[in-house]
Amino acid sequence: MKKQLFFAITLVLALVMSSCSKDLTALDPSLFTCTPNPLEVKGGKIDATITGTFPVKYFAKNATVTVTPVLVYGDQEAKATPSVFQGEKVVGNNQTISYKAGGSYTIKTTFDYVPEMAKSELYLDFSVSTSKKTYTIPRVKVADGVIATSTLASANFSDAATGGPVIVPDKFQRVIQETQEADIKFLIQQSNLRTSETKAEDVVALTQKIKEAKDAQNKNVASFEIAGYASPDGGMELNTNLAEKREKVTKDFVNKQLKKLKENISLDTKFTPEDWDGFQKLMEASNIQDKQVILRVLSMYSDPEQREHEIKNLSSAFKVIAEEILPQLRRSRLKLTVDVTGKSDDQIASLAKDDASKLSVEELLYAATLTDDLAEKAKTYTKATQLYSSDLRGFNNLGVVEYQQGKIADAAANFQKALDIEPKCVNASYNAGLCALAQGDLAKAEVLFGKAAGTTGNLSNALGTLYIMKGDYAKAKTAFGNTATNNAALLQILDGNYNGARSTLDAVAQPDALTSYLGAIIGARTNNRDAVYAGLRKAVSLDTAYKTKAANDIEFAKFTTDDTFTSIIK
Repeated sequence: MKKQLFFAITLVLALVMSSCSKDLTALDPSLFTCTPNPLEVKGGKIDATITGTFPVKYFAKNATVTVTPVLVYGDQEAKATPSVFQGEKVVGNNQTISYKAGGSYTIKTTFDYVPEMAKSELYLDFSVSTSKKTYTIPRVKVADGVIATSTLASANFSDAATGGPVIVPDKFQRVIQETQEADIKFLIQQSNLRTSETKAEDVVALTQKIKEAKDAQNKNVASFEIAGYASPDGGMELNTNLAEKREKVTKDFVNKQLKKLKENISLDTKFTPEDWDGFQKLMEASNIQDKQVILRVLSMYSDPEQREHEIKNLSSAFKVIAEEILPQLRRSRLKLTVDVTGKSDDQIASLAKDDASKLSVEELLYAATLTDDLAEKAKTYTKATQLYSSDLRGFNNLGVVEYQQGKIADAAANFQKALDIEPKCVNASYNAGLCALAQGDLAKAEVLFGKAAGTTGNLSNALGTLYIMKGDYAKAKTAFGNTATNNAALLQILDGNYNGARSTLDAVAQPDALTSYLGAIIGARTNNRDAVYAGLRKAVSLDTAYKTKAANDIEFAKFTTDDTFTSIIK
């Protein structure tokens, strides 16, 4: 009897041990879900949450199972961080799965996106270990494909309207104005001209300026103003008479000089009885002890007589005023304005090529605007950096051209040189931020854009694009505002605002292939086949690279068997 009992117990234990050591079998795909499915790129990452279940009486008590998410694309694989689970008899710190009850688990995984992953599949690999051996069970597919629409955010902008780099403009003027001024002083309560005044240095220089304008082909007198003044002491009637006479005698003197020069110039004349404006300017520039008190009187009283009365009450100060200030106000003022016409466009363009040293910095920077040839522009701006190395505009503007040529690294170097000269230049900061964005350095781009407030570039589009690339769609929405660009429409697509995206695309100033491609995506998401085909046809006609793009884009997965679709992308 005892032998029979012992045999029965031994048999049961053998069966139990056999069941515990049995190899784990393949898992049914229905035991797994993945969110999202298909996968989606956001901020350059593919994030997924996988929920799985080990069935009842499946997980051996002495087994350890390592589960590894694997993204398979083409002939390549990307493996994420594995998760480890253990049976009830395994000593460890991993999640324990009951043999009888089974168990569920959640794995959060992430992959760094590369373009080839657009066409891919997500699997789970299983590696089982016991005390006796290690083996694998068949992998399970949990997701199919990656929606990479967010990566359509373009960091290369064609012009300032869409967010491209901006020129710091030249200040070239074809016609510039030169002015020459002179004063003819008069004695108190007199209006007769004194020889010492008419032969004064500034009067002689003004006469010489007229002669130079007459003799030069590129100069022309634009205006000649004469103003007679009286100091603000004495009565209004007396001062009016003095100022008017001083204007007249000065006009007669100038006309005689013009007659000698055989020059016919129209004179603009006027007189001011009491020159309180001149008085205030001279007071502000003086060191008179009671200056602030006198200036306060001018601000408190507008009546000339009241002003004069209050100032004369300051007897000590008025004595100094009478000696230092008032004599300078008993005068006629002459102001000559001469228009000087600069070099022609042909002359400037020729010198820029042959002898740039004969051009001013403004002329040289202007020369670069006379051609649409980027290579010629670059040569001209390079000469500007060599001849005027302390002027940031040569470096900044050369960087803009290099950016437009696709030489992002060279452009970034020149924008940095511009910032070395003037760290607070908002346009150079903006431009350098665009280069950092194109190079994928989002942190640096964000810092530079933070210093670019006030730029003439499209900072809203640049910031919105930055935040799309970072995966922060809320900030991107705020940054874009009402900006009508491809990237702004892309954000609306990612946010599910398809009507808004259509309106934004319709308002894009310079629609391109991407504009049409985004329209096709909206069509796919809203089941509008006509919009899909129309958008793809236009995109492909503008850029044939969109054929391959569309063929691998999961956005169009349900159209790939349509004859119309295949005819467009073949």
